[in-house]
Amino acid sequence: MARGRPRKNPQDVLIRSAELIGWALGGIEREITETRTKLSALTAQAAQLRSRVGLKGSRGVPAPAGSAVGEGEVPEVTGRKRRRRKMSPEARKRISEMMKKRWAERKKSAK
Repeated sequence: MARGRPRKNPQDVLIRSAELIGWALGGIEREITETRTKLSALTAQAAQLRSRVGLKGSRGVPAPAGSAVGEGEVPEVTGRKRRRRKMSPEARKRISEMMKKRWAERKKSAK
């Protein structure tokens, strides 16, 4: 009689791994379903609160007179534009010259 663990049948290994994958997929699908139901409940609750207060979006901006956020609808969120830093012309020129110098050095070393 051979000692140690019995050899694995490749067919059994494939079947077991397929079962594990199936269980994992089932769990993931169940989590997705639960998350979607929670999200829809929260969205409906948020819409209801917004309609009670008369607000549109999450920024606290009053809604226009004719618009009402319906249940299940996702209101449009309008945020502020992101401000960009402005670089002075001198700084742009300095960076341009430095980059030209770097590219020239790289070009020389490549030859």
